Amino acid sequence: MSRVLLLAILAALLLFPSAAGAGASGLVVSQIYGGGGNAGATFRNDYVELFNAGSGTVDLSGWTVQYATSAGTTWQTTALSGTIAPGRYYLVQLASNADVGAALPAADATGTSNLGGTSGKIALVRGAAALTCGASAGSCTADPLVEDFVGYGSASDFEGAGSAAGLSSTSAAVRANDGCTETNENATDFTAAAPTPRNSASPQNLCAGTSPGPSGSMSVDLEVASVLSVSLDRPALSFGTFTSGDRPGPLPERVTVSSNNATGYSLVVARTAFAPADLPLALSATAPAGGTLGSTLSSGALVPIPISPATGLTVGTKAASSAAGGDVWPTNIGFSSPLPLVATGRYSATVTFTAVAR
Repeated sequence: MSRVLLLAILAALLLFPSAAGAGASGLVVSQIYGGGGNAGATFRNDYVELFNAGSGTVDLSGWTVQYATSAGTTWQTTALSGTIAPGRYYLVQLASNADVGAALPAADATGTSNLGGTSGKIALVRGAAALTCGASAGSCTADPLVEDFVGYGSASDFEGAGSAAGLSSTSAAVRANDGCTETNENATDFTAAAPTPRNSASPQNLCAGTSPGPSGSMSVDLEVASVLSVSLDRPALSFGTFTSGDRPGPLPERVTVSSNNATGYSLVVARTAFAPADLPLALSATAPAGGTLGSTLSSGALVPIPISPATGLTVGTKAASSAAGGDVWPTNIGFSSPLPLVATGRYSATVTFTAVAR
């Protein structure tokens, strides 16, 4: 062979490296389990776990995971979909022999291939057509659409010098370093270990030297407006029918104050005069947690409610913002003395609660 021809062959080898293994995408087969549903099985279903050891998100549209028996060249395909981000796993759930073992985590794809429990071949393919290779070592890795390839047990085809170890109902072929090790040698990249299936919801595992890939940042802002509001349990109170000299019992009214003012607020109450003649309307109150009753209400007795435009009665104060859902001030509205002798008729007034920022 001439020196020129030898150099040309070497150049061709450099330009056309093996397609299988961690290609440009970085996707690899990270676990294989074929004991699903067998006697003593750890899990109910066979599965293949994929892992993105690269630094870019991969679109799986049109990709397949394919299976053939240890010596076979007839391949069963399982379609994939969605994407795999860097450092993320993808779980492909396959067939089950019986209702034995635990259920797998939520699968990202499902298929019907019944994997060999001890030996077989798995290919990750960037296409939908079934492979026809696999009769001899290296025959499938020569296919440019084969992204990764694993022969296990007594498989006739594999990456590198030998296949991964044989499996059982309680062991899976597990790629070293949580999927990050890829030397294109099935025999050394994988060990037989307890199956630990992971899916797209599993924690991210970025391999050394990789990053999540290109990213963009944006600022997000929101202006929160000042809040100071008062709400009442009931819009109206009716005491019913009484005669002069009676003293109607007080009626409850819960007053809720919502405020995001860190320095707090004061709650004040005032009223209009009754018409056609005034009556001695009064109020008592209880403070919520963190609140302080006004000094005139601290005894718990009913205190007359001032008539506007006179200064309102301070129900209480709080030196902080409201609790979640607002501060509830329980009050009782009644009369400070028996009803005076007034003409027969309907008497009404308006009571107004006002919150004032401090």
